[in-house]
Amino acid sequence: SAPVITVGDTIVVGSLVFDFPTRNSNPPGHVRGYDVRSGELKWRFHSIPQEGEPFNETWENDAWKTVGNTNVWSMMSADTELGYVYLPFGTPTNDYYGGHRHGDNVYAESLVCLEADNGELVWHFQGVHHGIWDYDFASAPNLVDITVDGKRIKAVAQVSKQGMTYVFDRVTGEPVWPIEERPVAHESTVPGEELSPTQPFPTKPPPFEDLGSTVDRLIDFTPELRTEALEITKEYVLGPIFTPTIVGGTNGKIAAIINPGAGGGANWPGASIDPETGILYVESQTRPSAMGLVVPDAARSDWRYILDRQRAPTVQGLPLLKPPYRRITAIDLTRGEHAWQIPFGEGPTQHPAIRHLNLGPLGSSYPRGIVAEGGLLITKTLLIAFQAQLDELGDRQAHGSFLQAYDKATGRLLAQVEVDRSLHSSPMTYLHEGRQYIVVAGGGGGRGTEPAERSELIAFALPAVN
Repeated sequence: SAPVITVGDTIVVGSLVFDFPTRNSNPPGHVRGYDVRSGELKWRFHSIPQEGEPFNETWENDAWKTVGNTNVWSMMSADTELGYVYLPFGTPTNDYYGGHRHGDNVYAESLVCLEADNGELVWHFQGVHHGIWDYDFASAPNLVDITVDGKRIKAVAQVSKQGMTYVFDRVTGEPVWPIEERPVAHESTVPGEELSPTQPFPTKPPPFEDLGSTVDRLIDFTPELRTEALEITKEYVLGPIFTPTIVGGTNGKIAAIINPGAGGGANWPGASIDPETGILYVESQTRPSAMGLVVPDAARSDWRYILDRQRAPTVQGLPLLKPPYRRITAIDLTRGEHAWQIPFGEGPTQHPAIRHLNLGPLGSSYPRGIVAEGGLLITKTLLIAFQAQLDELGDRQAHGSFLQAYDKATGRLLAQVEVDRSLHSSPMTYLHEGRQYIVVAGGGGGRGTEPAERSELIAFALPAVN
């Protein structure tokens, strides 16, 4: 799911560890550094601290001996001048039940800075204490030099599934703006679970997604849809971000609606940075998850509880929560404020229940079964993106896509080109003989019925300039 990264004489390697094991036997996601010339192992950083190491005590009751994952499965970043590598870590096993791993579980769901030459810890920040919501740091940290209140800062920004952006001095790990430990709901009804009473919240920048699944967030396009949404959610637990999960059937409830969900917020494509302006562009989606736990078959699993994987309920096929369902946010990292935010895509505007309202763009969710499609390309003046052609319910209509160009200063859509196959991964651009090209992967990409022979790189040429 991501390449290795080379820093000086060291190749740094993460790992992909299966997320949904039936038994507590997954390996830990320790990160390794290899000599770029000999291939010999130089160092190993323990993502789950071993006995005698700092933060080992955050894995209580010797959980560090048995718990796995806590791996870097996404892309890493590096500052070659400093010789530092920045690692986004994922959730420990089991992603949704932590009764066997009490404590904060450092370095899970953390941004970790290491000296690339020897693997020594420089600094770290944990975004989620004792995570049970699958809030991996799922994308590469963005490195950029910015000026804040007259001070030049070598910064690193990490966007997240939970819809927040964490910004640090990448040399020292000091937050550029305060990050507050705030009380959250932590009284779990799940037997054996012990949640953290606080979680970190950045004071700046503001979240790029709406957080939580409160009644006020339910759709209200029409009184009828609102009434139906209220009726549906009587069977679910609603609440702010970091609402505890439940065992399905507790007090007559099916699951807790968690927003952003495990596939929501900013996922694998991450964000793109404009190094000249210090503006961070992040594509995200409102994608709540219904998280209800069940007791597994003891003959097949040694977990006490596992997730009964459920999609959040819909209202006549419409998303449960208010739009935008997908958005692009421009975040000015010099001020810690949003420069602009737009719905990304039309969304279900042609749904029979709301077609007559002429609502305008609502943002298009990813096609069903797809967590992330591609990243944003930033040029001198443009933001280049793409999205799939979807039907009125948000399902993939065909294997077509739209390649789009936006004004990066305002978010206004300037032009789009229809493509006869699905696009995926991130676009890139290059100049050849005075003409600018955009190239992106098209076809295939795990999209089901699309023939493999239609998988290819597709190049688009801008008009020639005389």
